[in-house]
Amino acid sequence: MARRFGGRYSPDGAQDKRPRSVTRDGAGQRPVNQAPVTRVNPVGARVNILFIVPFFWAVTAFFRDSAGLAIELGIFALLLLSAWLTREGVVAQDAYEQRRIARRPAIPRKIFGAAIMGSALAIAGFTGDGGVVSAVIFGALGAGLHLASFGPDPLTNKGMEGIDEFQSDRVAKAVDGAEDLLTAMSDAIKRAKDRQVERRLGDFQTRARALLRAVENDPAQLSAARRYLGVYLRGARDATVQFADLYARTRDDKARTDYIELLDDLEENFMLRTETLIDSDRQKLDIEMDVLRERLEREGLRPADP
Repeated sequence: MARRFGGRYSPDGAQDKRPRSVTRDGAGQRPVNQAPVTRVNPVGARVNILFIVPFFWAVTAFFRDSAGLAIELGIFALLLLSAWLTREGVVAQDAYEQRRIARRPAIPRKIFGAAIMGSALAIAGFTGDGGVVSAVIFGALGAGLHLASFGPDPLTNKGMEGIDEFQSDRVAKAVDGAEDLLTAMSDAIKRAKDRQVERRLGDFQTRARALLRAVENDPAQLSAARRYLGVYLRGARDATVQFADLYARTRDDKARTDYIELLDDLEENFMLRTETLIDSDRQKLDIEMDVLRERLEREGLRPADP
């Protein structure tokens, strides 16, 4: 009778090795749910359509005279620039929304994209024998519909009230550097062409990003997590690049096993560090609440507990 294959590294394998969380006294352990959070790619069909529409002007340009050719190729270039700025703006806004503490994008890319699209369509309307009126109508419609479809960029900082600006800048640089390392790992592992390994790396990245969010929520914890955001992630990036290059050439099962075990160890360390930071925040909150209760009792604003 046929039996379904399963094992430690199968997608639904019951023997998959997962990090376990150790209690403070070390007496017990509990398994940790490792299911990564599935996120939708922010660059969807609407953005991709913006890269297709400009080719209408690229094709028709070669049926015009020299002046018309130059104008329509210029419109084509402006529309492509608008599409690129819009895509980058959508990605930047997605990163902004995923964080509880974030700065507004330095460049309002979607707003610039809308303005450039409006300018390109205004030029198209003006050269289409419509005159100034058509140029204004096409330009206003193009910019307005762009903003209505994609919205403006975030124009204010989020969650930064009461946070030291210098410290938040340090955290932002550290988190951005860590995100670049995680992105480099994702790009490198694709060369291995192993979906199970990619999924396992995604689990580790979920744990790593949980630590990033914990540091963003409490910038004072940056010193305690700096080694994890720099040294450990950089080493994980280098190991991922070396493994992907080796496995793509040799399909070495031992290298695959060693790499997954490395991810297991790293994930457990990142998980424990995240729990430590959260426990530290909880202890600080308890201390602040105890001090406040004592002060209220001294002021006679709160009856003492029996």
